[in-house]
Amino acid sequence: MSVPAAARPDDRDALRAAVREVHAVSGMSVVFAGPVRAARGGGSIRIGELLGARTPHLRGLVVRAGAGLGGRVIAEARPAGVEDYSVSRDITHEYDGPVLAEGLCTVAAVPVLVDGRPRAVVYAASRERGSVGDRVRDALARSARRMAAELAIRDEVDRRVALLAASTTWCQDDDPPRWEEVRAVHADLRLAAQDTADEALRHRLLDACARLAALGSAPEAAPDRPAPHLSARELDVLAQVALGCSNREVAVRLSLRPETVKSYLSAAMSKLDAHTRLEAVVHARRLGLLP
Repeated sequence: MSVPAAARPDDRDALRAAVREVHAVSGMSVVFAGPVRAARGGGSIRIGELLGARTPHLRGLVVRAGAGLGGRVIAEARPAGVEDYSVSRDITHEYDGPVLAEGLCTVAAVPVLVDGRPRAVVYAASRERGSVGDRVRDALARSARRMAAELAIRDEVDRRVALLAASTTWCQDDDPPRWEEVRAVHADLRLAAQDTADEALRHRLLDACARLAALGSAPEAAPDRPAPHLSARELDVLAQVALGCSNREVAVRLSLRPETVKSYLSAAMSKLDAHTRLEAVVHARRLGLLP
């Protein structure tokens, strides 16, 4: 049996979104960023996303850990800033050429941390000398948190799909414990689809969920009427119920109120013509709505 994979979007789209957000709300004239490439000694950043630049000197610039402002941010895994880049004693000055050619003076940078490890660095800079205010710091911190959350979701999706891809010859009857893992992964992928802000990734995740669900449908003649349409939230609730979760546990997992979970579950049971939670799950599996 082959397992469907949800293709990971290019992480540069998340970095590009962070740059646009900071440029829009920080008031800084130049915003740029790059992913961190891990390596012995701490890694490096390659600047690839820019807004507001007047010269090409920053694009493609590689900043190694510990060098310059960005390198300091990588090494310390925390934000930093300088009010006058050219004379600051808080950083090293290997990159004065491209930075000063762009005319930058006040520069702030923040790491995008996933599990405590820098995955990217986002900079906001001005051509005028001045302090890095709360507006700039807040904009950088907000965008870094948003990108970190998105990357964490993508990492978890990759991990879960890889677990499934590692096994290709088992079936529901031959390996019940492995099949229960498929159901858990299916439920987690549905959670990830609801959490991600990336529309393309959400559609890929839901497509993978639908294909996983279809693997569990009973190998029998097609039903004499079409399968009922369950809303996304009704399926989310039913997927968690199928794992044995109570309404309260489902509410916590889906960030819903228990009475809201009860409402979604009742609606799903009605559509499936089921009288109990278990019967609803069984019918949904038979119809290929759940694995």
